Parts: sequence; structure tokens; C-alpha cells
Amino acid sequence: MRHSFALAVATLALAMPVSAQDDVPIIKTQAASAFVWGEDNFRGVVSSSVRDPVTDNVIRKLEHGGVEVSSRAGFESIRSGEGGELLAFTATIVNNTEAELLVKQGGASVDGRVALPLPVVRSKKGLNKKVRNQVWDLASMNCFSSGFLPNDTVLSSDSSSKPFNVISKRALTVSSVVKDPRHYSVLCSEDGCHPKGTIRFFVTVNATDYVFAWPGRDIVYCGK
Repeated sequence: MRHSFALAVATLALAMPVSAQDDVPIIKTQAASAFVWGEDNFRGVVSSSVRDPVTDNVIRKLEHGGVEVSSRAGFESIRSGEGGELLAFTATIVNNTEAELLVKQGGASVDGRVALPLPVVRSKKGLNKKVRNQVWDLASMNCFSSGFLPNDTVLSSDSSSKPFNVISKRALTVSSVVKDPRHYSVLCSEDGCHPKGTIRFFVTVNATDYVFAWPGRDIVYCGK
């Protein structure tokens, strides 16, 4: 049987200020069918993982019915002198079917706490002070400026309801950024520092969520 996954109502992301990321938001949810990485108990769903030949970082894949979705995840500190971490995700949707696919931004949760997408821009240049204080720029995020994650199509809180079309035999790569809603979310050991707990990220393809569960130890530090 397909799994049921709770979806945050996208329109609430527009109204919720960035500072609310520090609190647990109260939101409505609705059920949607989902494929979860590592839980291949629905016939035809295949989970797999490969390593990037250049960086050796893990890429996780979900395949079903001619649709392949692969995901990577990274994290970094917000800014020098500020607490908290940014969690960044990317998903590449490959359409090997004969039909067009509709891709919508999904969402993320951190140990069961909803993490809303941040409002992001490529650059704050030319924006007035009020707007600059309300958005996050990709140029300041090393996960993107270093090339670790692609920034061709970065989904923001103001694009959460906009679908993207993927025609037959083509692919689309989308990325998203959230702020970890927890305090003291990183645990350090001899193996390095990683977010605690499990982070879940999903993207919606047609009416199905493709869900990737990332234990914090598997998320790559892509900060400076």
C-alpha cells in the first residue's frame, strides 16, 4: 500500500514570517499518496543510492512507472555570529514516460516539526531595505554559491503553489532551503558535526509525494 504523508498547505507559507521558523507552526494538513525512500513495499517502487563520482557524496533515488526522482541534502550555519542552521535540498525529476509531469514544491520536516520553505532571491541588490530584511539571498549560502547544490530553479515560499512542467524524456532539477526549527540542532563527534535526528524532504510529482528521509549523519556539511 502507498503511504500517507502530511502536506503543509502551501498558501500558509506565504503569510508566515521568517521569524516564525523558530516556533512550531500550527497548520492544516491534507493526506496525499507518497513513495518513501527505503520503504519499497508498494509494487514497482525502487529505492536506491549511488555516490557522486566527483565528491563521493550520497545521492538517493526513487523510481516508479518511468519517473525517477533523485535527491541530495546539505546544511550550513546561517551566518557568523548567528545561531541555527540552514538545510538545503535538491531533487532531480527525470520523465521517462510519454506524458507530461507536473512538479510542485513539497516541504520538509525535522524530527516531526514542520520546516517551511524560506523566501529566497538570487541577489538582494536593488531591493529596498524592508524587502531585504524579509528574504534570503542565494549568494550568501555556500551550499549554492560553491556549486554543491544547483541554483537553476530554487523553490521559494512565494512559488510553493506554482507547478512546473516536465515534458516527456526531459528532466527538471529543483532546490529548496529551510531553517532548522530546533535550537542546538547540531551534534559533533570525532566523525564531524551533523544535524541531530531525521530530516524529511519531499517533492510532489503529479499527485504523489516522493519522500526522502535523511538521517542527520548522512547530510553533508556544505558551509565554509
